[in-house]
This record gives sequence, structure tokens and C-alpha cells, in this order.
Amino acid sequence: MSLHLAHSQSYTSYFAGNATDIVTQPQFGICLMGGAGESDDAMIWFLERANGGDVLVLRASGADGYNDYMYSDLGVSVNSVETIVFNNAAAASDPYVIGKVNNAEAIWFAGGDQGDYIDYWKGTAIEDGINNLINVKQGPVGGISAGMAILGQAYFSASQGTITEEQALANPFAPQMVIGYDDFLEVPFLENVITETHFNDPDRIRYGRIVAFMARLGFDQGIIPLGIASNEYGAIAIDEFGLARAFGEYPEFEEDLVYFLQPNCEGPQGPELIASGSPLTWNRSQEAVKVYQVPATVNGENTFDLTNWHDGVGGTWENWYVEAGVLTRTENAAQPNCFLGLESLNELEIKLYPNPAQSELWLSADIDGIATYRIFDLSGRILQEGTKNSEPWLISLHQFTAGYYYIELSVANRAKTIGFIKTP
Repeated sequence: MSLHLAHSQSYTSYFAGNATDIVTQPQFGICLMGGAGESDDAMIWFLERANGGDVLVLRASGADGYNDYMYSDLGVSVNSVETIVFNNAAAASDPYVIGKVNNAEAIWFAGGDQGDYIDYWKGTAIEDGINNLINVKQGPVGGISAGMAILGQAYFSASQGTITEEQALANPFAPQMVIGYDDFLEVPFLENVITETHFNDPDRIRYGRIVAFMARLGFDQGIIPLGIASNEYGAIAIDEFGLARAFGEYPEFEEDLVYFLQPNCEGPQGPELIASGSPLTWNRSQEAVKVYQVPATVNGENTFDLTNWHDGVGGTWENWYVEAGVLTRTENAAQPNCFLGLESLNELEIKLYPNPAQSELWLSADIDGIATYRIFDLSGRILQEGTKNSEPWLISLHQFTAGYYYIELSVANRAKTIGFIKTP
């Protein structure tokens, strides 16, 4: 193994393998790991998708721990494995580092502090190179712990420090709840997704934290928020068809589980109470969040389809809900009788303005044909409904008291719900 040190000392490079770059055609894939340790089987899946090319490990702490593991220990032939440790943000503009990102056939993000990755890479040539690998080269990317945390379209930035499950549920608007959205990495099948790692770590249980993240994400962005989470030793491998496989050592280790979370699509989807300084209530008849829990096995035979967020093999459905900041999980739940496919999530764009509004609210939506609408209060009661076939559309709010409401717009079996605030 050879060691490359930059003259600027803005980064450190560790290299294993053939120093002559080769070009191969990689295969798309996303590999997500929970954080306590790598799944060899999932990592083999990831490395095979590099198709013998060059693998790049990016990190902001640590050293060369991945080099031998990826290059020789797992039995997958790759041209090289190089680890670049970012010592500061200046490395993101270094020509050597940029060249390595642009030439890689696979990129892996180590654990650490996701805030460093966001601070160092967002808005730089490194971000551009990663997105080019994913969407142009269509090569594999993956990460563990902080490396998994940055791969969703939404992400917890940790820029104001971490937050516990109890703190997030007690106040979803706590200063630490800094959630980025649609401004960093562009990863297919992870649209509107926020990820969570170390799910079952006894020192930092995070089951309720991702529910608080989702509630806040839906409130802030007016989207249907989705979640993907992994226990400490679980791993999720997503192929080019959007099929997610769960890797781990279940049933030998019964805690090797992964999770796919979505609001219950069979009724009003937002929280009953989400306000600064108040505990979260997201109950919806004790079925607020539908969760597909999947045992993670050595062969990865248990799956979940991310093209419709409905079809799974080998897992079980649960209902999760929050009442006054307390999370409850109910096993043996019914599978949702509706779909949250990518088309329904992304094609229907709704804009409400102004928001908050005092007396009138304008609605604009990219629709073709007649749409139906329903306005709900926080208890789920339908207060107003009708149809629209022209836009923009003016909604009078004179009959509503001050508070938070939801409007659901449906067209051609697609629906989307967005919240708005009526001021006094």
C-alpha cells in the first residue's frame, strides 16, 4: 500500500491497488448501512457493481481502514481502492481530489459527522462529481452511519448538534432540528426520503426521532415524507429497479432489521399538532405512520419495492403513532390499501400562497383536467370540498378560525396533501 500526502495538507490520501486508472461501465446501486459495522454481503454487492473499476472512499476523519477490506478481504476484484480524508473544506477545490471523484466507478462514504460532509462538499465540484457518478455514469454509491445520513433527498444536517428522540418528539422545532431538502445529493429512489442510522443503539434509540423528522419535513416542504432506517448491523441494497434488499445476520441476530416508513395514505396524512415548543401529536386513529419492518439476512432475500412503497417480501407491517410526544408501535398492522409511487409523489406540484394567510389563499397546481380538493382541520374533519378546473384558484378563509389546516388535491388517482396556516 502506498501513502499519498497532499502538499496543502487539506487532505490525506491512502491508496491500494493499481495506480493506473482504468475505465469500466459500473452498475447503478445504493448501499446503506446502519452504523455499528459493515455487512460483508452487502459490501460485496456494492463492490461488484464497480465492475472492476476504481473505488473511492470519502471521509472527514479516520484513516485507511477500508482499503484492505475492500481491495482484498472480500474477494471482489477491483482496480484500486483509495481513501481520501478531508482535513478541511479546502480539499473540495483541490484538482487531485476532484479528479479522483470524477474518475471513480464507485464511491463510499464513511461514518463520522455528516455536518462535515455537508459543509465541505455542498455547492462544490465534489458534489457535482458525486451526482455525475450517480446519474450520468450510473455507478454505485453507499455509506455507513453519517455516510448513509446524507444520501436521502432530505437529511438531518446536525449543524446545530445532534438531538435525541425525546427532544425531537417534545419539540419538533427545537434549534437542533435542522433538516436540509433537495439541495445536495440527487439519488434515484430516495426522493422525499430522510434516512436514520443506529436505530436501535441502546445509548441513542432513534425510532421516534425519524418520525419527528418526517413530521417536520412534511410541514416545511409540503411533501409526503418518507423514511428509511437501519438498526446497528443492518444494511439496505437498492438496485437499478428500485428493489431494496435487506442484508444482515438475522435470525442469528434478531435485531438485524431495517425499516421503511410512510404516512398512512388512506386518510389525512399530517400531524394533528406540530408547533414550536409543543410535543408532537401524530396519531391519526393510531395509524399515522405505516412501517414495513424487514429482517436483514445473509442472502438478502427479504425485499421492499421503492417504486410503489407497497410491495414487500419477508417483512411485517406496523403502525406507529405519536401522542403528546410519546411514540407507540403496534405490530401486525394491515398493509396500506393504496400506493405512494414516485409518480404520485413528484408529478403533482401544489403551491399555496401566501402561507401563512389571513383571509384569502391562492392555490396553483400543475394539473390536466378536473381536480377534487378537500380541506381538513388537525382532527381530520373535512371542512370543505369541491372541484376545480381552472387556476390559479382563490380560496376564501373567512369561515376558518386561526390555526393549521391541510388541503388535499387529487387528480387521476394521484393525490398530494399540503398544510397551510390561517392567521387571525
